[in-house]
Amino acid sequence: MLRTCRDQGFTLVSVVFILVVLAALGAGLAAMSQRQHLGVASALQTARALQAARAGLEWAAWQVLRNPAPPAAAPACPATASFVPADLGGLTVTVRCTHSTTSDGPDMLDFYELVANACSAPSAGACPASGAVDATYVERQLSWRVVR
Repeated sequence: MLRTCRDQGFTLVSVVFILVVLAALGAGLAAMSQRQHLGVASALQTARALQAARAGLEWAAWQVLRNPAPPAAAPACPATASFVPADLGGLTVTVRCTHSTTSDGPDMLDFYELVANACSAPSAGACPASGAVDATYVERQLSWRVVR
């Protein structure tokens, strides 16, 4: 059987084509896997931010409610406080408390507005961040109203 010059190299072209297709498929799968891992990490950090904000609210509520009822001194209402809770991925929590009073007939009522922000990249040590943030930034804000 005689081979002509035209038949030589046909297998090489087929192999190169298959390698290019497999490389493109592998690159696509790697990119999809990376996006999946980033999504899972973001969801975990978001859940941590929610728990950190809740911890901030519970701390502030404890500050407000721990003192005895009137006529004792007014409870502590920290105007603004920031802290980093342990074991929550380095998130910072900033809690703001606003106090107001009103009367309901002969009774005096104390109202406390508690707002907790938890974020992964605080500005000047407090949340929320100001300015540009990166793609991994997470933030959660929760608020409670406490009446005494």
